[in-house]
Amino acid sequence: MAQIHPTVIVEPGASLAETVAIGPYCHIGSEVTLEAGVVLHAHVVVAGRTTVGANTRIFPFASIGHEPQDLKYAGEKSQLVIGRDNIIREHVTMNPGTTGGGMVTQVGDKCLFMVGAHVAHDCQVGSNVVMANNATLAGHVVVSDFAVLGGLSAVHQFVRIGQYAMIGGMSGVERDVIPYGSVMGDRARLSGVNIVGMQRRGFSRDEIQALRNAYQHLFGDTGTLSERVDDIDERFGDVKPVRDIIDFIRADSTRAICQPGERPKANGG
Repeated sequence: MAQIHPTVIVEPGASLAETVAIGPYCHIGSEVTLEAGVVLHAHVVVAGRTTVGANTRIFPFASIGHEPQDLKYAGEKSQLVIGRDNIIREHVTMNPGTTGGGMVTQVGDKCLFMVGAHVAHDCQVGSNVVMANNATLAGHVVVSDFAVLGGLSAVHQFVRIGQYAMIGGMSGVERDVIPYGSVMGDRARLSGVNIVGMQRRGFSRDEIQALRNAYQHLFGDTGTLSERVDDIDERFGDVKPVRDIIDFIRADSTRAICQPGERPKANGG
């Protein structure tokens, strides 16, 4: 049997699995679907055409599925689809898609969204992603599996974050971040490979060393980036982490690739 506090408002048409648990003063919209085992703590609002996957837990004052923060949004019946086993902490906001972005915002499984994190319209967030306190995604951002975004980081619209990437706290990310890359800075620059994250996820020593070698060559000072990508493809292309980076760089994108180096100071100061 569903456990629903008497102060909860469930609008007619909402679809609730029998095993959901909903705490005091929550509000569930008419087009919301809550799958088995979903837990909403007190004061959670879920609106719009939103699906929350099984065993996901949402904490107080989260605002899930309200219309996008996009002046072009005209009331289109877009969706927010959240996967299984996610933890969505206090004051997190997630918005559905828009006509300009495929109509769907998608979140995978087993992610952790800490206090105040924001997932904007048309974002595609993979599985096992961690967004720390007040990390924010602008519209149309792609975050791949196992990426970690540090607290107070902000990602520009249309940027891609590769799998296993690490975004340092308070970083402003304006360019695509390669898989396994580690970036930091007020305008983020690559600071190396996310070795700690790879070790924690069980990558072999040989894979990590091959990736280090490929990284050093990829961002060397000989030839063009395209030529260096071709070179590491020939030398290391059979190593999966290197292949992931090659495929990421060669994919279509509206943003440049984030590269190593310090950001130039204004006016030469």
